[in-house]
Amino acid sequence: MTNVVPSGSKTVGFRSERGPVLIAVMLSTALVALDSTIIATAVPSIVNDLGGFEQFPWLFSIYLLTQAVTVPLYGKFADVLGRKPVMLFGIAVFLLGSVLCGAAWSMPVLIISRAIQGIGAGAVLPISMTMVGDQYTVEERAKVQGYLASVWAVASVIGPTLGGIFAEYLTWRWIFFVNVPVGAVAMVMLVLKFTESVQRRKHRIDYLGATLLTLGCSLLILGLLEGGVAWRWGSVASVLIFVASAAMLIGFVFVERRAAEPVVPLWVFSRRTLVGGNLVSLIIGALLIGMSSYLPTFAEGVMGTGALVAGLTLGALTVGWPLSASQAGRIYMRLGFRDTGLIGSVVVVAGALLVALLPIGATVWQAAAAAFVLGIGLGLSSVPTLVAVQSTVGWSRRGVVTGTNMFNRSMGSAVGVAVFGAIANTTLANRFAHPPAAVAGQLPPSADATSLVLNGHPDPASPVDAFVREVLYAATHQVFVVMFAVSILTVAATALMPRRTEQLFVEEAQPRAESPSIPTACSPSQRSASS
Repeated sequence: MTNVVPSGSKTVGFRSERGPVLIAVMLSTALVALDSTIIATAVPSIVNDLGGFEQFPWLFSIYLLTQAVTVPLYGKFADVLGRKPVMLFGIAVFLLGSVLCGAAWSMPVLIISRAIQGIGAGAVLPISMTMVGDQYTVEERAKVQGYLASVWAVASVIGPTLGGIFAEYLTWRWIFFVNVPVGAVAMVMLVLKFTESVQRRKHRIDYLGATLLTLGCSLLILGLLEGGVAWRWGSVASVLIFVASAAMLIGFVFVERRAAEPVVPLWVFSRRTLVGGNLVSLIIGALLIGMSSYLPTFAEGVMGTGALVAGLTLGALTVGWPLSASQAGRIYMRLGFRDTGLIGSVVVVAGALLVALLPIGATVWQAAAAAFVLGIGLGLSSVPTLVAVQSTVGWSRRGVVTGTNMFNRSMGSAVGVAVFGAIANTTLANRFAHPPAAVAGQLPPSADATSLVLNGHPDPASPVDAFVREVLYAATHQVFVVMFAVSILTVAATALMPRRTEQLFVEEAQPRAESPSIPTACSPSQRSASS
């Protein structure tokens, strides 16, 4: 068991004793925030340089897959070894992957490098959230969420701007190299300022469960991404892949039931607060990756903007998110976790509907406004559900429940980008297979024809460019419609959560006097916030 050395300070801010640790957590969060906002705007430039539009969903899915399957392991290791070594390892691997991505010379190499980057990212965000849960009470987290939300707000402006500038005027490779100085500063501050005492005891890591989870999820993503592209959906290969995936995931459940220390304990699926919060996280992950993957493509390929403007269009979502997230703490202290999440989920549905209704002649302002509304809803949904999940357990299980929640978000993104990629690729393949006579024979093979309009300057007088633009609109519109259908599930998932959030386990070896910043039971204010 490990304990965070208490600060003895009740002040929430950068000048308190916990301030340097908060800054380090914010810098660590900035790594993930910058990565998610920069790369989406540079995808068209990467495709133009390396080719392989049909493979570009792998840039997101392989990163999200390796991130997702490592999150439960990192959550377990954080409860066993402490937060600090796990966080430092994650940042180091993330930076290694970033350097390799920047040096990639082909799409397959870039995809492999993104997998390495995802292995590191699996530690950064969930352990950051766990550290916040350790350092601050439920009441204090309302303020701290505002600080963390500001990271996403800044990244939402800096990320797309840098991504657009690098892609349009320099090279897309700098979108990965920029992670190095940010990560290096975060590591130095964690080494110097974050202190925790670690009480060592023998543990048994569930390697068999981790292996089955990794293989099962990997086969699921492979089947979803390549189905209808590399092989037909009803082919023997497709059926075998999905059957093998299902068998491994079922085997994973049986292994976890018998494991002494399971990588994902099954009790996290046995309480309404945890189930509802994890389902919300799953859906949020899918919606977020859908917007990040296809809104910049819509802006460049359909609306004809440059990479910089496309990035700022997506940036409207990541402005709305932190704005609402910064206020969510105050709202859930008055209304409770579930009711705040329900308000957010209704706004999510409204934003997704606006995105689905974008016409082929949409303006930048229309697309940005729709993204902003969706971002407002995502912020109001994600914060109260995560804090509710963390509030159900004590210190020794907080890494597991936070890791599981982040795992669900990552899996939602990984499965989402695979499903959305399958929808887009199928639409593109069907439309390009039957072009009108005026453009037949003038198109590049397969989906690489999209490169004709993804340079931000399509020729409106060219019948070829006009046809490709219409096809790309059909593909992205189909994705947005499915996203709207998925968003409706957010309301149902939030409604599963009870109005009253109770702590499931009371810490037996960590009295409040040892660590005043960590609540060990439902305090009166916590009960009133969750009732």
